[in-house]
Amino acid sequence: MADPQTPPDAVPKRKSKLPLVLAVLGALVVGGLGFFATYNGLLFGHAEKKAEGHVADMPDIAFVPVDPLVISLPLGAGSKHLRFSSQLEVTSAHAPEVALLMPRILDVLNGYLRAIEAKDLEDPSALVRLRAQMLRRVQIVTGEGRVRDLLVTEFVLN
Repeated sequence: MADPQTPPDAVPKRKSKLPLVLAVLGALVVGGLGFFATYNGLLFGHAEKKAEGHVADMPDIAFVPVDPLVISLPLGAGSKHLRFSSQLEVTSAHAPEVALLMPRILDVLNGYLRAIEAKDLEDPSALVRLRAQMLRRVQIVTGEGRVRDLLVTEFVLN
């Protein structure tokens, strides 16, 4: 049965679409402002704007070559020798001091590489760990703050 208060020929009232339109426009405005702020570096720190063609100055570094080492591996190993060469990254002022200490650096690296088991050398992920260990030993020999990094240029098992 029909409701006595509503006339039978009354059309149902349509809901307004104004809130939906306002929500879509607001989302577009907020998204646009977010893109603008991120793109211009206003959000998440300031991006440094440099003139085109401007190149930053090189840091004051020098590389001191370390003589190549050939380490004999034990008989049970899959390889017979390890050939290792590297360079030390230092500041230019400390390069002569580090070069003067090269015999001690070679002694430390030679002793460390001979003490490592062959299975540790053959592990593909071992180079990162070995590099960190060797860098720490070189920094102890040369004194704190002289050597910034150890760059492995050759690490060959044959």
